[in-house]
Amino acid sequence: MMHNPPHPGEILKEDYLNELNISVTEAAKALDVSRKALSELLNGHSGISPVMAKKLAKALNTSAEFWMNLQQQYDIWNTNADLSNVKLLVAPIDGWENSDGSATFVGYFGL
Repeated sequence: MMHNPPHPGEILKEDYLNELNISVTEAAKALDVSRKALSELLNGHSGISPVMAKKLAKALNTSAEFWMNLQQQYDIWNTNADLSNVKLLVAPIDGWENSDGSATFVGYFGL
């Protein structure tokens, strides 16, 4: 079961900038972004865009997918979408239900 994931900015701040002793100003210059934009990300007031993910990947020797996955996990966990009016379009295949009753996608057959 997934637990409440931290905001990607918190991971960037704690696990990268603080650990490497890099200031916000230095990081902003290296990433070619404003100090304000980076500060908003680090404080959880903005998210990681695909462009920022690519910049972080290059600067920190990681991957853009790593940063986008962190953002996606955070967004999914923190969404407050009302799904009460969403209707089931595809019935689950017997034996493929998850413990919460949702279906596991098994692919398209014969299409």
